[in-house]
Amino acid sequence: MRVLWLYAHPEPRSLNGSLRDHGIAVLRGHGHEVRESDLYAMDWDPVVRAEDFAHDPASRLDVLEESERALNDGSLRADIRAEQEKLLWADTVVVQFPLWWFGMPAILKGWFDRLFVQGFAQGVLDPVTGRARRYGDGGLVGRRALVITTVGANAATTGPRGIHGELDEVLFSLTHGTLWYSGMTPVAPFVVNGAVSVSDDEYADAAKRLAERLITLPDAEPIPFRHQNGGDYDNHLVLRDDHAPGEAGVGIHYTRDDVHCGRTGSDTEAPR
Repeated sequence: MRVLWLYAHPEPRSLNGSLRDHGIAVLRGHGHEVRESDLYAMDWDPVVRAEDFAHDPASRLDVLEESERALNDGSLRADIRAEQEKLLWADTVVVQFPLWWFGMPAILKGWFDRLFVQGFAQGVLDPVTGRARRYGDGGLVGRRALVITTVGANAATTGPRGIHGELDEVLFSLTHGTLWYSGMTPVAPFVVNGAVSVSDDEYADAAKRLAERLITLPDAEPIPFRHQNGGDYDNHLVLRDDHAPGEAGVGIHYTRDDVHCGRTGSDTEAPR
């Protein structure tokens, strides 16, 4: 595999930092190539600005239009182009972060905001039909994606009836709305719960499970999301009535009958 390890945590000596170092060592030890984007270490700028596109400040900024123009004429800022080149090089992307306020740290969200410009990861059209290529197709098709996240809460409270909500639903905006949207194929997330107080034994177990996930990643079953252009949706991108009749919510966008409300079997620790 050619792996881009995208990492967002401000402390390299944290649980996340230890898991990152262990995971990369495992991959390299098994002969895989790894490139890193350590966003805090890079002092990554997460803010979309007119300067990203060499835009004339005297005129109104249309981010989609200007980003596509800059992509095509090579005037995107150098830091964006460098990260896009890493992404195009990779056939596998690991996205690692602590879950903060039910989402990614801002610096990581800004990486997607600035890189996934029109014509690169969105707004890619089928040359024959003219239809947008997304949700299982698109500019980044052919790449696998694994989300690794740590959560302070225990697994029971992020389970099907937990107060924090089903974790796969919490991550749906990333796995479905960003990764799958742009054509990448996400696999079930790797999750470490109870991250605020992990014992040595618990860390050893998490590290072992992570190694197993990484070694088997090329053969891992993808999350069974529906393809936009696979016939399940009508021309308005609404799920057809004969699929999941009478149901609503994120669970209807999975193809397997045994998947409901996003429960895709993410790798979590047992409740404590």
